[in-house]
Amino acid sequence: MIAVQTTEETMLTKINNVHETLLDNLNGAVFLTDLDLSIVYANSAAESLFQIARSKLCSISVFELLEDKVGCSKTLSDLLDSGTPHTRRHEKISSKLSGKASKVDCFFTPVEVNQSKRLLIEMHPIDHFVRINREHALLSAQDTSKNLVRGLAHEIKNPLGGIRGAAQLLDQEIIQFGMDEECRELTKIITTETDRLKDLVDKLLEPHHTLKYRRVNIHEVTEHVASLLEAETHGKFMFVRDYDPSIPELHGDKSQLIQAVLNIARNALQAVFECDSIDPQIKIKTRVQRNYTILDNRYRFVCRLDIIDNGPGVSQDMTDQIFFPLVSKRSGGTGLGLTIAQTAITRHKGAIECSSEPGDTIFSIYLPLGE
Repeated sequence: MIAVQTTEETMLTKINNVHETLLDNLNGAVFLTDLDLSIVYANSAAESLFQIARSKLCSISVFELLEDKVGCSKTLSDLLDSGTPHTRRHEKISSKLSGKASKVDCFFTPVEVNQSKRLLIEMHPIDHFVRINREHALLSAQDTSKNLVRGLAHEIKNPLGGIRGAAQLLDQEIIQFGMDEECRELTKIITTETDRLKDLVDKLLEPHHTLKYRRVNIHEVTEHVASLLEAETHGKFMFVRDYDPSIPELHGDKSQLIQAVLNIARNALQAVFECDSIDPQIKIKTRVQRNYTILDNRYRFVCRLDIIDNGPGVSQDMTDQIFFPLVSKRSGGTGLGLTIAQTAITRHKGAIECSSEPGDTIFSIYLPLGE
């Protein structure tokens, strides 16, 4: 009899472990609550959605996560009266605990667990699908524009060597025949501008070089970038660090990651200085995000690197275009910095997102953790 009980307990443990694994690998946030909406269980997607630890989620009510508490109470009342599932669409998540505002579709289903009545709540982020569709559209447009730019870059690079060589020969002729210095200045201008164009073309082609993958600590990348830019400002500007030291190493090309982060951070630095902010600030923040989807690939863990500045912000129209080649909101900008950053991160199977309003611009880099 004891052996049978032990076998049954073992089977129940295995079943519970299977259920736990299945729930933790769902895309949607799943909660199990009492009938008063006090949370007794939350899966890992719920942690990811609200950026709140599971232990903390299980000590609060769902009412604290949703903005429309009156509507939610009515749904619960209707559900208890009818005993049938209910759906609430475009429900706003309260930003008080999560620190961000977004919308979800909520599904309320009455269930019975261990002879006790419970409520199963599923939340599916609407922003999640909008973001993935936007990433697909952006990537497709970028592929088209990058192929066009690369083709033009190759065509431009060939005659540049001839122009520079002709300018050097002309400079020698000027010296030989003793012509005035003004003529030499003109040949110097030709040579200088030709070199500038060559550098521009090289930058367009550089991100397509073969990556050299190895284990990389993301904080080595951010510290290199922060130290470099702090040195450029002669110590007059200091970056604010907010690191998660528990983030494991990435598998990537360190130099390309540094270039990507440097381009974004330098843009942020230029933005806060150009707007003459009273208290210019840039924060570099790292966190681990769970169950995150990048394009069509879902990763259990990703590294999220935020570069946050309190500059003037980026308009919505410009936000949709800033990653395209040769698009810049700054006069004198080449419009290549963010394109190069996006290309480097995409080649690491990652993504870059931008959210902006005056005084709060966030560039978020997502990089898969693990092989």
